[in-house]
Amino acid sequence: MQVWIILPAFNEEYSIPLMLPELKKYFDIHQIKYQVVIVDDGSSDKTLEILEDFRNDYPLHLLCHKMNRGLGETERDAFEYVAEHGHPEDIAVRMDCDATHEPEYISSMLKKIKQGFDIVNTSRFQPGGGQRGVNGYRAFISYAANIFMKLLFNIKGVRDYSCGFRAYRVKVLQDAIQIFGNAFIQLKGLGFTSTLETIVKLKLLGCKFAEVPFELRYDKKASPSKMVSSITTLGYFAMALLYHWPWGGWRRTYKQLAQEYKESPEQAFAKYGKENMKRSTVCQIGG
Repeated sequence: MQVWIILPAFNEEYSIPLMLPELKKYFDIHQIKYQVVIVDDGSSDKTLEILEDFRNDYPLHLLCHKMNRGLGETERDAFEYVAEHGHPEDIAVRMDCDATHEPEYISSMLKKIKQGFDIVNTSRFQPGGGQRGVNGYRAFISYAANIFMKLLFNIKGVRDYSCGFRAYRVKVLQDAIQIFGNAFIQLKGLGFTSTLETIVKLKLLGCKFAEVPFELRYDKKASPSKMVSSITTLGYFAMALLYHWPWGGWRRTYKQLAQEYKESPEQAFAKYGKENMKRSTVCQIGG
């Protein structure tokens, strides 16, 4: 078993020199084998240049978009890369690249995975969790948005729907991509909606979720926020419509998927599986 760290990067020239040494320190202390997959999403600063400088000292796999394509396509490409190159027993941990997610929480997530959960979420809303450096208005909006998501999607074991700091069994990523294909992350152009869509699709697959308390260190953020709240909010409403649409929505289309996947993954693949199209918009640099 090894851990694949997934880092979406867009104009992170100040964050990467902070993030990569912290990751190396954590994994060296805990003696865990790891790989880092960074997708540079068309950065216009020195992000790619800095990553090239780090390649000799870290186990980096670099992918790049020639232009900025957004978080949805960036996450999709990273998940597909790990699904293709990882072992089913491996674990993928998706983190933000801006130094607000501290590696120390990886230990509690790995512990939950070993207890039999498929996806382990970090949560600001579990006892012991919280956030620093977030103003009152932003904290209220985040809390209200998570209540909205809980009411509409109600994933057992999840309270924090919008935090992207998560651990996944590579096996469930491989199976989800085989079943959903390019639609594993369907709402690619709607801001940070992919953070929610990923776990909604894995809920449809019947995955088991858990959470660990987590403190978001927004006060340590080393780069400006890339989130456009209006676009992401539109994405949440679009996903709610797609999920609950009475004539062919996700909940109806995949109503039997979880049970069928549990009884026979092979039959589920045969019934729902989609061919995954390779895209020329991504280039791999080393690895």
